[in-house]
Order: sequence, then C-alpha cells, then structure tokens
Amino acid sequence: MGNPLAASRPSMSAVHRKQRLKRLVRNRWLYIMLLPGLLYFIIFKYIPMYGVLLAFKNYQPFLGFLDSEWVGMKHFDRFFGDPLFWKLLKNTFVLAAYNILFFFPLPIILALMLNELRSQTYKKTIQTLVYIPHFMSWVVIVSIAYLFFTTEGGLVNEAIASMGGEKIQFLLSPSWFRTFITGEVMWKETGWGTIIFLAALAGVDTQLYEAAKIDGAGRTRQLWHITLPAIRSTIVILLILRLGNFLDTGFEQIFLMLNPLNREVGEVFDTYVYTTGISQGEYSYSTAVGLFKSVVGLVLVFGSNFLAKRFGEEGIL
Repeated sequence: MGNPLAASRPSMSAVHRKQRLKRLVRNRWLYIMLLPGLLYFIIFKYIPMYGVLLAFKNYQPFLGFLDSEWVGMKHFDRFFGDPLFWKLLKNTFVLAAYNILFFFPLPIILALMLNELRSQTYKKTIQTLVYIPHFMSWVVIVSIAYLFFTTEGGLVNEAIASMGGEKIQFLLSPSWFRTFITGEVMWKETGWGTIIFLAALAGVDTQLYEAAKIDGAGRTRQLWHITLPAIRSTIVILLILRLGNFLDTGFEQIFLMLNPLNREVGEVFDTYVYTTGISQGEYSYSTAVGLFKSVVGLVLVFGSNFLAKRFGEEGIL
C-alpha cells in the first residue's frame, strides 16, 4: 500500500509552478517594462523574417507573395557567378575592416582619457561636446564634408589654393573615398561610443587603485594592470557585436557620398541591394543578396564568440 501522507503532499511540479507564479507576481512591473521592447522585436524583427522566402521565389507583384514561382537557389547562383560579387565583397570588407581597425579603438581611448579627468565640470562639458555629432543625420554630416572639401568654394581647397597649391578633388577621387567614409564615422560616433565604456569604468573598485599607489604603481601601470583588465570583457562583447554587423557599412552615408567617379571603390552590398531592389524592381534577387549578408554576419558572431570563449572570455552566447 502507498503512503497516504505522501499521496496528500503536492507534487514537485506543482510546487515549482507556484514558485514561478509567485516570482512572476513579485516582479510583474519588470515584465511589464519588458513588454514594449519585446513587442518591438517581435513586430519589426521576427515577423518580417517570413519575407526571407522571397529570396527563393521569382516574385511577381501581380501574382503576390504566396503564388509566385519557387526557383530555389537560382538568385544565389546568379549573384555568386556575377563578377560584380567580388568587387562588392572587396569594397564592403575593406570599409568594414577600416571601421574595426580605426574606429573601434577610439571610443575606448577617449573613455580612458575622460576617466582620467578630475574636474567633473570639465569632464561633463567634454562629454556633451563629443556626444553632439551622434544626433546629426548623415545628410548633415555629408553636407559638412562637402562644405569643407568640395573643389568649388570648399574651405580646405581654398586654403590650399591661397598657399599656391593645386586644388585636390577629394570628393571625386576613389583614393580618398574610404578615408572620408571612415573619418566621418569616427567623428560622428566616437563620443557616443564612450558611454558603455565609461559605465564599465565607473564600476572599477577604487580600492584597487589605492593599493596600486601604495605599491608604487604610476598612472600608466594602473591603466595597464587595473583599468584595461576591468573593462576587457566589455570590449570583447562589443567587438563580437561589431563583427555581427561587419558587413553593415551603412547605406545612407555611402549612398550620399557615391558619385560616378568613386563608385568603383564605393559600391557595397547595401547600395547594391537598393539599386537592384528598389530602382530596378528585382525584389527576389536583392532579397537574396541581403540574406547572404545576414548569414555572413551570423557566422561571424558565432565564430568570434567561440574564439572569445577559447581565450577565457564570457562571450554573448
């Protein structure tokens, strides 16, 4: 016979359900605050993923999305077989590599410099000034670049001409295009990128610095042995996220800077998708190009996360 006392006890699963329900009720306001962000991702990120099927169809507007013909990998075969693919891949990878090499370290360096300031008034003033460019649109940023570097009335070229030099076609020269794209990104986003690093630096235990001073460590050694190791995990996580967007070189900025003379080095996947998909109406083909770019980004995220864990970091997955 079974134990009647044991039979009267609630099952473990029922106990767990009650505990989860209590936690849910106790933290209900946190879950309510989570809802807007969750709905945003569901509506604007996950539901539209159904449209990826367009890459495997020969979409015809008069037939509609569901009734258009399935063509399998036809659009991918066309894209990979096009000589233009290698030019797009090269241009996109070079611009992305420029952003990683020259832009990514700048917010870290600027955050370290701001962290060393002792005057809070001066520190906040500098922070405000370097944040401002982030809130400007790319139209404004590119307009400023034209104002300074155009050959007809540009401030830089007028200064060169006033000193007896010849004007340089900065905005039309393919050799200057990547420098301008990277420089504009650095000027616009460096200040805003310091926010996360400054938050990480604020969490460093000040007792570590005091102990290092007692041991005779100067500012440089404190920076190298305390500050940088303290924000290393933050740097790794942001680098992984940056690699996930490696091929997202930015449509609006590049589109505004493109012209017939620099298109050879400036055409990237984003502008190519716009040209073929919107201008030429090849919706299925442009979707295939965009899907390829997304898959590469996903592979880079998993690969960089794997390497981060191999080197002892936490990663994001």
